[in-house]
Amino acid sequence: MSQVSQVGRKWSAVAAISAVTLGGGLLWNQAHSTAQQPASVAPTSGPKVSGPPIDSPANEKAKSHANELSSAFRSAAAKILPAVVTIETTTKPKAIRNGAGGNQFRRRPGMQQGQNPFEGTPFERFFSEEDLEDMQRQFQQQQQTPRSSGAGSGVIIDKSGIVLTNNHVVSGADVVTVRLADGREFTGTDIKTDPQTDLAVVRIENAGDLPAATLGNSDALEIGDWVIAVGNPFGLEQTVSAGIISGKGRQIGAAQRANFLQTDAAINPGNSGGPLVNLEGEVIGINTAIASNGGGNDGIGFAVPSNLASWVTPQLIAGGKVERAYLGVGIEMVSSELAERFGTKRGEGVLVTEVHPQTPAAEAGIQEGDVILDFNGVKVHEPRELQEVVERAKLDTKNRATVLRDGKQVIVEVVAKALPNSFGRRGVAADDEAPAPGKSDAAQSNELGLEVADLSTAEARQLGFDGADGVVVTNVDPNGAAAAAGIREGMLIRRVGRVNVTDVESFQKALEAQPKDEGVLLLVRTQQGNRFVVVERN
Repeated sequence: MSQVSQVGRKWSAVAAISAVTLGGGLLWNQAHSTAQQPASVAPTSGPKVSGPPIDSPANEKAKSHANELSSAFRSAAAKILPAVVTIETTTKPKAIRNGAGGNQFRRRPGMQQGQNPFEGTPFERFFSEEDLEDMQRQFQQQQQTPRSSGAGSGVIIDKSGIVLTNNHVVSGADVVTVRLADGREFTGTDIKTDPQTDLAVVRIENAGDLPAATLGNSDALEIGDWVIAVGNPFGLEQTVSAGIISGKGRQIGAAQRANFLQTDAAINPGNSGGPLVNLEGEVIGINTAIASNGGGNDGIGFAVPSNLASWVTPQLIAGGKVERAYLGVGIEMVSSELAERFGTKRGEGVLVTEVHPQTPAAEAGIQEGDVILDFNGVKVHEPRELQEVVERAKLDTKNRATVLRDGKQVIVEVVAKALPNSFGRRGVAADDEAPAPGKSDAAQSNELGLEVADLSTAEARQLGFDGADGVVVTNVDPNGAAAAAGIREGMLIRRVGRVNVTDVESFQKALEAQPKDEGVLLLVRTQQGNRFVVVERN
């Protein structure tokens, strides 16, 4: 089964392509080499190829066209290669706590050093101070994750030393090394990332004026246009491969908020973060992921469009984060069945399934059952398109949306607001805009990297939690703290710290009450029973 995978963090040695360097030369795997034929054996005749003579006008014209295309590839490669960099990352060993309860034996508040915590209880005679010290040492035993390294690519987009790459290339790294096309190496600083688009910027200092690439207009691309992918696959620096744009608007799950370009230009491990370039030498995408059966190039690669990168990177450079506008609605594709019911065509507009209270959509009067046809004059055909055009709207300004309501087109003015941090995928408002109790059924914690929802009677029965109180985990960020602690979708969170939680509201209050400088202790339940988990905050 084909899998979509990111291609920047882990890379194989050159040996992975069945080649080794020996004595300064490249020796390929000899399994398919041909032995020298004896002189007495007549060569076999190959297939006959018909066509115009080599010096005919038609052949000369064909060669001229081929040379022109070759010249275009050479020109584009020569323009982009000086700006392409190699990025190497190092992650230091990190401690892993033994046991779900943490790595420290804690004494009761107010207790003195050396005082038996069981003093005055029936357990006092079972635990001496030496016993407690042994327990403390056991709690403090730690394991370490191994030291790891990775490699990817990047492209210089500002001559002062700003490099654009993928978030997954540099995320979690302790040291980021940037090697320029001229061989110089610099330690990356001021690293800013946007996981939702899988983009990141890295700054290098004291490198002088650097060759910088130009970000082109990815919206102008058409399927079939020639492109080249540039990067460092398998550690082979400054590699160029050619192909075409195979598709646009792809949604592959590698990033929540990106409609990817698809290309058949060869993209392999190590290419992540490198540029996808048009024949003008302009960057029209950042190579991000591949769909592959074996982990290598199968002719299906994906790149973040340059127009999205052009919107994200200035915000990362200026403030370290991306501010997105939002509506506060639940939406879905208009299927053939729904189109008939709502008086529109399949794929024409986006259907509003829910309007969350105290959001821009609610204040503008958007209603459930509205079909949003366009936003600021841009027609939309699917949820991701609407999300993309809305999030780039200028904040605190009025935006015009055309909606189809009861068969009539209505113009609605929406004042764009910044997306609150705690507004989850299911549309929960921020803490300072919390809806009335009982109105919200989900909440997201970005610092823990999870989303929870109220547990219905049906869900409790289905998940095997009959008679249990708590909130059910509905989504886990695979790169977040909760995932690292072993939290998975479908688990039930019964306690935050020492507070029992019964619904989303009590979960939010209990989480807010936890000390900000400590990990969060959770009591979680699976079908196998309860256990405590400590989740370190991001």
